[in-house]
Amino acid sequence: MIVKVLELEKDKVRLIIQGEGHTFMNALVEEILSDKDVDVARYNIEFQFSDPELLVTTKNKKNPLPIIKKACKRITSNCDELIKGIKKAKD
Repeated sequence: MIVKVLELEKDKVRLIIQGEGHTFMNALVEEILSDKDVDVARYNIEFQFSDPELLVTTKNKKNPLPIIKKACKRITSNCDELIKGIKKAKD
């Protein structure tokens, strides 16, 4: 996954996440919004085949990058749990 930083401030970041679509971006935004320090989390895909732009702003001048990383780790953990559940059901 290639990520390009368009803008980075103490409490705001705008990123381009290459190759992702609505499925991943919806999950990511939902996880980011579950953090109490997040003010705004949204994404925009301008054209059908363009890469999404993610915007995250935080409260109290919190750095948004660690919040995004933690959200990605929670998504990974949820997927790992789902895979384990499927394997158990299969056996």
